[in-house]
Amino acid sequence: MSSPRKNSLFTLTNALALLICCISCKKENGGSGKIIVPPVDTTKTVTVKPVYSLVWSDDFNGTTIDTSKWVFETGGGGWGNNELEYYQAKNATVSNGNLVITAKKESVGGEPYTSTRMTTQGKFSQTYGRIEARMKLPLGQGMWPAFWMLGANINTVSWPQCGELDIMEHVNSTNTIYGTMHWNVNGHVQYGSTIESTPADYHVYAIEWDANEIRWYVDNLLFQTGNIKNNINTTGAFHLPFFIIFNFALGGNLPNTAVDESLLPASMYVDYVRVYKQTN
Repeated sequence: MSSPRKNSLFTLTNALALLICCISCKKENGGSGKIIVPPVDTTKTVTVKPVYSLVWSDDFNGTTIDTSKWVFETGGGGWGNNELEYYQAKNATVSNGNLVITAKKESVGGEPYTSTRMTTQGKFSQTYGRIEARMKLPLGQGMWPAFWMLGANINTVSWPQCGELDIMEHVNSTNTIYGTMHWNVNGHVQYGSTIESTPADYHVYAIEWDANEIRWYVDNLLFQTGNIKNNINTTGAFHLPFFIIFNFALGGNLPNTAVDESLLPASMYVDYVRVYKQTN
């Protein structure tokens, strides 16, 4: 003998199955195509926190720039950005444990201002890892300090094919910090974001870079992620070595050319720069 409770349950189950079938047929016949229910993902995503080991650094604890680590680029001509300074080595000094790059109002090489641009090109480059610097920045109209990287093959393939990673750029007197990546897809393309900070105070500016993505930080606060895994054909530059650059530009495209000369001389300070390799 069948239980009335079991019969009721059987009837209810059949009714629900019929209702689902009718609803499914109605959706399919509505012109939206087949309804595809994705399979349930039973895998668990495990985020592994990177472990880093220091491989290169400069703490600027001496009395002069260490030329075994740094190359000075010199000259004017705008540097592709309509900048107004002439870069020369003597505008960079080491003082109180800091690299100090000072922009001045003085005419050299046909430019109205002087400053410094220094790189590790030919001396140090790296693919992937954590690259960071503790810095204090100048504020004022026309000021454009930056901590950034270029692909080490730039002399062979040119820019933007070589790729560019702007770890930190600051312009004028705002509190906005820029982080940007540049590369080539039938011409220059870029991706970037910003974060509000207090640039006149010391902060640690960093990227963490691996085969999947590049992450931008201010004081370990993540503010941007760039995917380089799923776009490997268009962002292949970011799987090759890059070298480091510090410079302090005056005027140019990003600050909108004009310079507040009443604020000169002005300086950017770098307490240290460190490069780590991921070990896990």
